[in-house]
Order: sequence, then structure tokens, then C-alpha cells
Amino acid sequence: MQLSAYSDYSLRVLMHAALRGPERVTVDEVSETFGISRHHLVKIVHDLGRHGYLHTQRGIGGGFTLGRAPESIRLGDIVRLGEETEKVIDCIDRPNRPCRIFPACRLKGVLDEAAAAFFAVLDDYTLADLVKQPSRMRTALGI
Repeated sequence: MQLSAYSDYSLRVLMHAALRGPERVTVDEVSETFGISRHHLVKIVHDLGRHGYLHTQRGIGGGFTLGRAPESIRLGDIVRLGEETEKVIDCIDRPNRPCRIFPACRLKGVLDEAAAAFFAVLDDYTLADLVKQPSRMRTALGI
């Protein structure tokens, strides 16, 4: 399973904000630090702000800070925001037609169980867990 770029970038934005807090961070700083398109980051920062994970301020001197304590931001919640679905497969062979083996196949159930386990593990970790070594991370990121 591979995370969408949206989920990946969301986690990076939050990690950057946690490492810089309480200072404001700009989209341009995150873009430069990680080599990510500014265009992609603007949408992500906006969405994270709408969901209360960031406090955003527009205009001169603007930027963003964490909207919640790092200990209260569960990784599973962030990844769920970025993924279209928690389903791995949908068992549709052709438009509006189920796969021929669907009635006898156990694959979907196994993959659903695996996805549930994936999110259960993510739910056990918070943003604080990702930034437990702040000085080493700041050095690695050049911030």
C-alpha cells in the first residue's frame, strides 16, 4: 500500500510546524525544505486549517502554526483525510458489474482486515511521536 502524495505532504507540513512551533511557518519554507510544489502545499495547508490541525493567517507576516497539541494529532486521522477510501479493492470487474468470483472470493475480506490493521497502527501514534528528536530533525531539515 502506498500513501497518496496528499497524505505524505500533510504529515510533512504538520511535522514542520511542530518542529518550528510556536513560530509561524510559511508554505514557501515547507516547499523549499522538502522540495514540494508550492501549489500542492497551499491546498493542503488550507484543508488542514479547515479541519483545525493548523491555525492559518493570510497576508503579510502570515503563515501557519499547529492548531492542536502534537500529542492530540493522530496519524490515522491525517492519513484518512488524504486517502479517498480505506478500501483496498472494490470487487468491480467492469462498470457496475461485480467480479465473477466475488461470491466465493475471500480476498476483499483479507485486504479490508489488513487496511483496518494499517489504520489501527497509525491511530496508535501521534504527531508528537514523529518529532521526538526535534534537534536531530531540525538539523536534518536545515531549520
